[in-house]
Amino acid sequence: MSTKKYPTPTTFTRETSAKMFEEAKNYFPGGVHSPVRAFRSVQGPPIFFEKGEGCHITDVDGQMFLDFCCSWGPLILGHCPPTVIERVQETVVNGMSFGTPTPHDLLIGKLVLENHRYFEMIRFVSSGTEAVMSAIRLARGVTKRNKILKFEGCYHGHVDSLMVKAGSGLVTFGISTSAGIPESFVKETIVVPLADPEALELALREHGHDLAAIIVEPVPANNGLLLQDRNFLQLLREKATEYGAMLIFDEVISGFRVGFEGAAGYYDIRPDIVTYGKIIGGGMPVGAYAASKEIMENVAPVGPVYQAGTLSANPVAMAAGFATLTELLKPGFYEALAEKTHWFTGIIQEHADRKGFNFSMPHIGSIFWPVFSREHIERADQIDPAGMEYFKKMHLECLKRGVYFGPSGYEVGFISSAHTQNDLEFAAGVVNDCLDIVMG
Repeated sequence: MSTKKYPTPTTFTRETSAKMFEEAKNYFPGGVHSPVRAFRSVQGPPIFFEKGEGCHITDVDGQMFLDFCCSWGPLILGHCPPTVIERVQETVVNGMSFGTPTPHDLLIGKLVLENHRYFEMIRFVSSGTEAVMSAIRLARGVTKRNKILKFEGCYHGHVDSLMVKAGSGLVTFGISTSAGIPESFVKETIVVPLADPEALELALREHGHDLAAIIVEPVPANNGLLLQDRNFLQLLREKATEYGAMLIFDEVISGFRVGFEGAAGYYDIRPDIVTYGKIIGGGMPVGAYAASKEIMENVAPVGPVYQAGTLSANPVAMAAGFATLTELLKPGFYEALAEKTHWFTGIIQEHADRKGFNFSMPHIGSIFWPVFSREHIERADQIDPAGMEYFKKMHLECLKRGVYFGPSGYEVGFISSAHTQNDLEFAAGVVNDCLDIVMG
């Protein structure tokens, strides 16, 4: 581990990061390349990081932090795991991209499909957003239908037709959440609340026979951790079949995170199409979508649904993904990770309960969410915005003590295999102290 030290409330600084951020604003919109990185939901300028090792990251001011963001989920083995780095280095010296098939995509494709019950073919792309975009097109191409049903609180990347939120009624056409999206695109999307069978049934009665797909995060983890009852997910499976629509599981976050088969395996529910990102690339920018052979053979060049990408399945990304997924298949990997997460969140929950704080840490596998509420939250409208003010304060206090969470109270945290019990015990102590400061 690095010899650098965690900051303390008296030594914590963002001097160099702040200077870099001011310069970055001259070159990039908002100074960043993804909005949440601007730290606008928390306090102070964003921190510029330059090195990662295991579960630690080091910033440009030389401070070390215990990392629970893990690059928003991909780093299930931690930063720079030796087996992944070695595989990438062996590959990159022979070429970074050829725009052709390579042995590396054969290796990872075979590895995934031989260890997944539900899918027979996979297509690699370069991001989770691209995977979802492609899956939506595939569903429309197969069903010859237009409309998509999505759920309020689920995020599926910045795909035009899915950048929508619910309107004012129980079952509504979507309302765009971004400028630059034609109204005609949004009108093809129906938005209903999560965990609401009545709203789902109403939507299906009205639009079911023009529905190409029902898309859902089976583990909704982009707007808090909105854990769903398995019965609701099973209902989606049954209704999709009844109405002849495709069921798409967006597993960009949950894929290979809650188990090698993701949420599909965790809940034992077979979607028609699944989308992946994050972990499947081992830290490199990779996405994928998978389905049965019958469905996937609708994709060009075999079928009429066009999708292409210059850097799709480039050898470096495939090598990183293969090395990562190989580690995940080792016996007991997921059980150990889930046990660590349960232990870590339990220490904090016990403290919050003892102090009577309005705080909880729902978790699944190695995903957790620090939320200032004791309610079991299944829908986006159950999240109290007032709790975000508490998170904003907690985030800063944790930074001052060397614990890094993603810079938004709506974001989840991740634990990697690199987090040791000592690391987690230290972090739990920090979080408990910060809760005392924020809520005391």
